[in-house]
Amino acid sequence: MKSSFKIGLSSLAATGLMALNAPAFANGYESTLTTAVTTPVKVDIQLSEDLAYRANNLPKKLSDRGGVARLNSGFSNNGYYGDKALNDLKKRLERRLNERFERSGITVSETAPVTLKVIIENAKPNRPTFNQLSKEPSLSYQSFGLGGAEISSQLVDASGKSLGEANYEWFENFIQDAQFGGTWSDADIAFRRYAKKISKDLSR
Repeated sequence: MKSSFKIGLSSLAATGLMALNAPAFANGYESTLTTAVTTPVKVDIQLSEDLAYRANNLPKKLSDRGGVARLNSGFSNNGYYGDKALNDLKKRLERRLNERFERSGITVSETAPVTLKVIIENAKPNRPTFNQLSKEPSLSYQSFGLGGAEISSQLVDASGKSLGEANYEWFENFIQDAQFGGTWSDADIAFRRYAKKISKDLSR
């Protein structure tokens, strides 16, 4: 999933208007988890190297940028998110997993013998982050675009042996829906759906 994902043209950040050609994403959930966990689980959430880099930079790959004329635009070109915004993103995913695991009877513990290693591979905000707004005066919080997230995860035991993997990605394709949310609304939808699906896998 990591290598095949491409970001297409999604927004004209300066005006808040959207491009007509919405990108096509391979939305969906894939899992090789086959057995339920009978012990507590530790949850370790990290950012991918690429996403962490984009906290203060544009994507390294030109194909991961929005392709708009404003080459330095963070919002349109999927970069300059800021460390605070990405830390908030991690906390959102952690909260969604904790909520869903609690409902499914899965205990989360820092000393658990089994660890769910989760990586936020990619994420796009619906509205400019604070850092993007500070870097680009022509933006406003009224600017909006298509958002979403891609998550990969692996369940490992105390020895580091893999017990299976689960990956999920979802990006909004309809601009009509994108204008009503906050900064990470679509990413949060992806997190909730991922949490629901993997909790079902782990508690089957």
